[in-house]
Amino acid sequence: MNIDLFSAFIIGLLGAGHCIAMCGGVSGMLLSAIPAGQNQQKFSLIVGYNLGRILSYSLIGGIVGFTGSITAKNLGVPLTGLRLLSGVFLILLGLYLGQWFMLLAKVEQAGKKLWQFISPLAKHFLPVNNKRKAFGLGAVWGWLPCGLVYSTLTWALASGSFSQGALIMAAFGAGTLPALLTLSFGVFSVKKMLQNRTFRNVLATGLICYGLYTLFIAYRLMF
Repeated sequence: MNIDLFSAFIIGLLGAGHCIAMCGGVSGMLLSAIPAGQNQQKFSLIVGYNLGRILSYSLIGGIVGFTGSITAKNLGVPLTGLRLLSGVFLILLGLYLGQWFMLLAKVEQAGKKLWQFISPLAKHFLPVNNKRKAFGLGAVWGWLPCGLVYSTLTWALASGSFSQGALIMAAFGAGTLPALLTLSFGVFSVKKMLQNRTFRNVLATGLICYGLYTLFIAYRLMF
């Protein structure tokens, strides 16, 4: 696994508390749609939803990665310069998750304009009572405005290709799975830990430090 894929996975992992806040309600809805005792069907719905969500992340990452490559070739913007942008967004993400500086909330607001056109598609997959509908709902929900996703997309932007951008966002999606799966299957102690103020601050500080490290490496490569 190269450093970009590993980094994207870690971002997803560290942002677990935010993922629960944004997508945890959907996981609860999927479980409530199936009668108690039908664990195999519950499992298939959860897996289908998350596969659809990660597929959308990958598609968005591929589009953004391709856009980055075109920008680099046609406008002469160095990919290392785009990596600087990734570092800045990582720092903003850490500040956002720590609730110290909420600039990314404004970025999420901008994404809501696109979400207004996409979100009505979700009604076609309700009620969620089979794997196809769960997958479709996940595919729609992957476009939900999210500062965590937007921050990781800056890594895809700097990747320089459709395939690498898609892989980066797939790795990010894989990083979000542990938190959402444990919540989906009732491990609420994990949810409590992830939403603990001290624990969240430690994760937020880790993201800020990694963002600063990213800026340092990109600066050295440029100069």
